[in-house]
Amino acid sequence: MSQPIRPGSALGLLGGGQLGRMFTLAARNLGYRVHALDPGQDCPAGQVADLEIRAAYNDVYAAQALARGVDVVTVEFENIPAETLEAVAEVRPMHPGAFVLHTVQHRLREKRFLAEHGFPVTPFRQIDTEQDLREAAAALGLPAVLKTASFGYDGKGQQKLTAPEQVPVAFAALGGQQGILEAWVPFELECSVVCARSSTGETAVWEVAENAHRNHILDTTVFPARIPAEVAKRAQAMAIAIAESLGVVGMLTVEFFLKAGGELLVNELAPRPHNSGHATIDACTTSQFEQQVRAVCGLPLGDTTLLRPAAMANLLGDLWPRGGEPAWERLLDHRDVKLHLYGKTEARPGRKMGHLTALADTPEAALAKVVAAREALKG
Repeated sequence: MSQPIRPGSALGLLGGGQLGRMFTLAARNLGYRVHALDPGQDCPAGQVADLEIRAAYNDVYAAQALARGVDVVTVEFENIPAETLEAVAEVRPMHPGAFVLHTVQHRLREKRFLAEHGFPVTPFRQIDTEQDLREAAAALGLPAVLKTASFGYDGKGQQKLTAPEQVPVAFAALGGQQGILEAWVPFELECSVVCARSSTGETAVWEVAENAHRNHILDTTVFPARIPAEVAKRAQAMAIAIAESLGVVGMLTVEFFLKAGGELLVNELAPRPHNSGHATIDACTTSQFEQQVRAVCGLPLGDTTLLRPAAMANLLGDLWPRGGEPAWERLLDHRDVKLHLYGKTEARPGRKMGHLTALADTPEAALAKVVAAREALKG
């Protein structure tokens, strides 16, 4: 077993958004330095990192320069070019590895990996031509969801098909990209499990999070999910099994559809901290971001105990008045709600600018707190 990377070392980060910012803050609390690479200027992670490298993700030379200055490299998001990942791995250990990222970057590869390893997924078909789409729609039935196979998040690259005559327009909307058609799932709720696996093979898992979306973007999360204990245990066990099957070192988030009767279907994977795990910062002994540091450094994983039921609400750019700032004092008058802002200078509709967290005696009470605080921003 290799020696752990101890506090005082430097950690490399590919990606400079809000997930990278919160990872950096957790790493600094543990005494690490962080070097972040991101193509943007004044990125959220770069604002708090020890070194900010501004370069495109396909800039292999910049990525290797980052790697040479640190002891291990991790990622903030999964869509890093394969050439960059391979180049970094030649210089320093990188977690998660290129195989994990290559698998989850592409919906077809991800779905096939899960199906081949016995994990339940929505029926799907590969779409390369308009005829493929016609045949897949007939085979899976309508409604169904057509997605681009690559580079999709927060509902981007997705469209719902309800009738055969929509096929030509839907296929054209793929814009020449490969697609995947997934059968429509009548689910009761969406939930997710964040888990961690270290380089020693140790695993840890948090309570199941219950998620509500608006316009395909996560709106609120309650923690723990209001589902039967047996279902929660199955979801947690499945998430750990997927992490072990992939050989993840670092974080893995597994998003599920929960159908009537307790059936779980894996929707998507994210080999990193996740929006639905943000409440762990305030509500758990160890946050998902501290755990990422521990996992990629080969340290013992932290305790994931939920201290009290919690809820999280996203703050999107829609809340920002034109040319101004929200009335933060109105929100902060809700004194038991925690505000986390990401340092983004430009607010746009649908852009995640921050989040709120509250703890309470029940998930419902925590949810009411964060929703009320967010409503206060609207005046």
